[in-house]
Amino acid sequence: MVHVRKNYERPGAELIAAFAEQASATVHEASGRKGYVLNAIKPIAKGVKICGPALTVQCAPGDNLMLHKALEIAKPGDVIVATTSGYYDYGYWGGLMAVSGMARQLGGLAIDGCIRDSSEIIDMGFPVFCRGFAIRGTVKNTLGIINYPTVFGGVMVEPGDLILGDDDGIVVVKRNECEEVLEKSIKRVKAEEEKTKILKTGISSVEYNKLADVFHKLGLVEE
Repeated sequence: MVHVRKNYERPGAELIAAFAEQASATVHEASGRKGYVLNAIKPIAKGVKICGPALTVQCAPGDNLMLHKALEIAKPGDVIVATTSGYYDYGYWGGLMAVSGMARQLGGLAIDGCIRDSSEIIDMGFPVFCRGFAIRGTVKNTLGIINYPTVFGGVMVEPGDLILGDDDGIVVVKRNECEEVLEKSIKRVKAEEEKTKILKTGISSVEYNKLADVFHKLGLVEE
């Protein structure tokens, strides 16, 4: 069995840079409400953002061996997307690993599990999304797999898919859909800018969105 796959396609640098300017909620809506990652996986601090191609890692329970391998093979800008077989409450990633990630110019870590040394990692500015924090240490005894499709936070993620996360959460965009979703995202932002101008005039959102008929059909009663 091949445990580590190194060769896969990534979105182009220009696409990634353009997505970095978008909000995760906007991209989620523009993609047809696909790619929503469970909100249990959160940024470690306000303002943390990740945007880059997924390098997927499947770890054995309580074991971070394959995360070290991922650090070795990752290319600048890659976002390590790790699963932990449902054994969340270990510190799979710590300060020294974040130092390595910074030095190797990774795009960040998104892990369906916990990390430790959180204050240190926040201070150094390495972007992490995780379930929380746990002081319990891991071992390095068991092989996992790298760059295979994996279910992450309820979403199937394949190597090279685009991972975008901000304060509102993470959205996954399929690599072959990036251009289309980006175009729709930009159009959505422009449309919302126009809506903002109109709502600032004082018009109600009910009137603007033509919701009176909806309320009528549902039998809304007012006194």
